[in-house]
Amino acid sequence: MRPLTVMEKVTIFGIALLIASVALLQDKNNRQKQENRPNQGSSRSREYPLPTKAWGEGSVLLGNATDTSVEIAIHFKSNAEAVIEYGLSGEALNQKSENLSLKAGTPFQTKLTGLKPNSEYSYRLRYKKLGETAFESSPTYRIQTQRKPGTEFMFLVQGDSHPERVPKMNIPSLYERTLLTAKAQKPDLFICLGDDFSVDTLRERTKQTVEGVYTKQVPYLGLVGNSTPIYLVNGNHEQAAKANLDGTENSLGVWVQNARNRNFVQPAPDAFYSGNTEPVEHIGPLRNYFAWTWGDALFVTIDPYWHSATAVDNAVGKGPKAEGGGKRNRNLWDITLGDSQYKWLTKTLTESKAKYKFVFAHHVNGTGRGGIENATLYEWGGKDPRGGDLFKSKRPGWEMPIHQLFVKTGVSVFFQGHDHIFCKQELDGVIYQSCPCPADPTNSLINGDAYRSGDKVPGAGLVRVTISPTQTKVDYLRAYEPSAETDGHKHGEVAFSYLVKPSTGANK
Repeated sequence: MRPLTVMEKVTIFGIALLIASVALLQDKNNRQKQENRPNQGSSRSREYPLPTKAWGEGSVLLGNATDTSVEIAIHFKSNAEAVIEYGLSGEALNQKSENLSLKAGTPFQTKLTGLKPNSEYSYRLRYKKLGETAFESSPTYRIQTQRKPGTEFMFLVQGDSHPERVPKMNIPSLYERTLLTAKAQKPDLFICLGDDFSVDTLRERTKQTVEGVYTKQVPYLGLVGNSTPIYLVNGNHEQAAKANLDGTENSLGVWVQNARNRNFVQPAPDAFYSGNTEPVEHIGPLRNYFAWTWGDALFVTIDPYWHSATAVDNAVGKGPKAEGGGKRNRNLWDITLGDSQYKWLTKTLTESKAKYKFVFAHHVNGTGRGGIENATLYEWGGKDPRGGDLFKSKRPGWEMPIHQLFVKTGVSVFFQGHDHIFCKQELDGVIYQSCPCPADPTNSLINGDAYRSGDKVPGAGLVRVTISPTQTKVDYLRAYEPSAETDGHKHGEVAFSYLVKPSTGANK
């Protein structure tokens, strides 16, 4: 090989220098982009932005709708005196609530009673700010009271929204777009499956920072919640759990559950809702599991986190795994609904004659990945990972594992979140429906490997369930950013559908 000439050496050196310069420039640009975008823990970077379409004066969220009433949480930005004006849809708003005294930044809960069953109402907030002389009005919203059997209606289910994981799993503008699409559907109910209020990424956990995690979601869930009652299922990242109590009013579990119940109206047992009757010191009624009937369907939410003495999924610790967090040294037989909740669940499912029975939880056993892959394990299915049947010894006094109870009582669909994926599976006639994130921009099949069977569809969105006397239709509504609406895909499109027949032998 001949030696290189001086000119050739200069040329090669110049090319190498150019390549190195380009690489350095790209690395600098990438680092700048990373620094300019919020990281997974938005509490550690920048504030989560307000939705652009939210009402400027505050948020109004419905909850606990019954046949004759509805409760309302009002988050107002100013001190004001107010009244709620309401009337049957299409008629004058000629009925009024009691006078309300609103304080800036303090949630106010009230209740409208004397409503007609199976009816739609319109309502608005009339308010006069402190120091002003004239009353003003909020936009007009809607209320739907309990449907009677035989009436068609629709509800929506939202998986883990994870607003603290911007931009990996949540884009605020896409979340807003998804929730506005939800409102346009006019659902009767909106059910969140947990991991909407993550506190484990907070750099500093105080009563105030925990409160901020909940108030961050208020204007977003208020986009749909002003016209549809919101029902919250407890997730692992909420850290609303028995394991986070220390006997004082300043424990994390107390802060979290009180923030939840203060900012969102959730059911406590009464003549319409059944649920947890055992109060907790410094909290009162937990409002963490409950059931009700709407039209031809029974709705049941369950929660292992408040009834397990040890961490169900990730221990919160003081921070990362090195500081006591993570999932170490767990015995999954210690994860439980508890005797009282199991007895209530058995009674609720057994006594209901509804054509459809829907059960909602954050996940099978509250932890792990997959759907029916976990349905044979521990108190859910009775076996240990090696196939040993330990149920009778581990759950004395329980008639059968949870899945077998679902089969016996004719549960139609079990809805879960946690895995950030849309996947429909079926086991022994019970559908296991895993629900996706509402605002994940990656269009990926997250945790797809954990699901060894079933219909798996990538991306983000909501699950819509339309109930009629003859069948239920389940649709996966996809969520897209405007820039992602390519190749014929549109935000709100139906990516997957299936039908569920009414039970012909409930409690079989």
